[in-house]
Amino acid sequence: MNTLGKWLYLVGLLVAGIVGLVGFSAPWLSIILVVVGIVAAILYFDTSDLVGAGVRYLVLAVVFSVLDAIPLVGPYLTGFFGGVLAFLGPVLLTALVMHFIRKYFFAKK
Repeated sequence: MNTLGKWLYLVGLLVAGIVGLVGFSAPWLSIILVVVGIVAAILYFDTSDLVGAGVRYLVLAVVFSVLDAIPLVGPYLTGFFGGVLAFLGPVLLTALVMHFIRKYFFAKK
C-alpha cells in the first residue's frame, strides 16, 4: 500500500501542477484531486515529519505569492505552484488529522 500511496502522491502533484499551468479548472477535477490527496496522505505521508512539511508548504506559499513579478514566465509559474499548493493543502490537513488521532486516541499509555 505504501507504493500505491507514493504513486498517488506523485501523480496528484504532477496533474495538479500541469492543470494549474494551463489554467484548466473544473469542479470534478478538483474533487478528484482532493480525494487523491486524502488517500495519498493516508497511505503514504509520514506524520513524524509534519512540522517540516508544514514549513515547506508555507515557504512554497510565500514563493507562490511573489512569482507573478517575474516577467514572461511569472504567470505560468504562479499557475503551476498554485495547482501544487491546492493539492498539498488536503494532503497536509489529512496528515495533521491523522497525527492527532494517532497521538491522542490511539496512544499507548
